Amino acid sequence: MAAETNKTTLLIESQYFPNISFYKTLINHDILLIERYEHYQKVSFRNRCYIAGPNGSILLSVPLARGKNQRTVMKDVRISNDEKWQALHWKTLVSAYRRSPWFEYYEDELGRLFTREVTYLLDWNLMCLEWANKIIGITTPVIFTDEYHKIYEAGKDITDARDTMQPSPKEVDEDTVRYTQVFQERTGFLPDMSILDLIFCEGKRSIELLR
Repeated sequence: MAAETNKTTLLIESQYFPNISFYKTLINHDILLIERYEHYQKVSFRNRCYIAGPNGSILLSVPLARGKNQRTVMKDVRISNDEKWQALHWKTLVSAYRRSPWFEYYEDELGRLFTREVTYLLDWNLMCLEWANKIIGITTPVIFTDEYHKIYEAGKDITDARDTMQPSPKEVDEDTVRYTQVFQERTGFLPDMSILDLIFCEGKRSIELLR
């Protein structure tokens, strides 16, 4: 998929409720181009996100039908719905954020999302992305790649951010989006959590903090 003329495009892999760095990058682009013809890679944000809990960060991981070691094209990666993972993720979110300022405003709608059975990881991630974008107020068009290119030509107004964001410990620095987290007095500030953490703690102010 070619980028539109004079439009800046962010090319990145599909992620499960992306972290704050994803969104800080996204708001500086006109189009979001999601890679769907790459091979699935384990230990990535493709099927996992991190939220802030009472004892530190909590991993939420979507189970896959063929396991994490598969070499399947991303558009064909299936979720394992034999496990009650959605109920577990939702229970964890409620436990972590029921005391946050904004959780009650989004609880019913987000809770319904976690009752929808989805076959493909790409579809689930898109549903999560669209929900978060709507809450934050981001209207960036989302499109998908038509084929895989290892390298994109320079000067095409495409920022290739594929695999530049990894689930590894982050440090607080001058670019960190700062806000008050639910358990911050106990755990200290946990940077670059899933966008859900920012939404539940800051609500409609989220977009201002991302800028």
